[in-house]
Amino acid sequence: MAKCEVCGNDYHLAFEVVTAGHRHVFDCFECAIHKLASVCSHCGCKVIGHGIEANHTFYCCAHCAREAGVTGVADRA
Repeated sequence: MAKCEVCGNDYHLAFEVVTAGHRHVFDCFECAIHKLASVCSHCGCKVIGHGIEANHTFYCCAHCAREAGVTGVADRA
């Protein structure tokens, strides 16, 4: 079994995520999001969708990007 690097749970259905050459082991998506997801520079929430990247900064949505002064952004449905 593999041990989750966030919560320490030793779980037989743990999974690996390899990103930027680093291997991570998690027991659930919640722990993977907690460890790997970007954080919105405006509101501080985890960016688990596409989000917005502007000027090398991540935002969870166009609203937060606009609130931070970014122009010309829109959410796409």
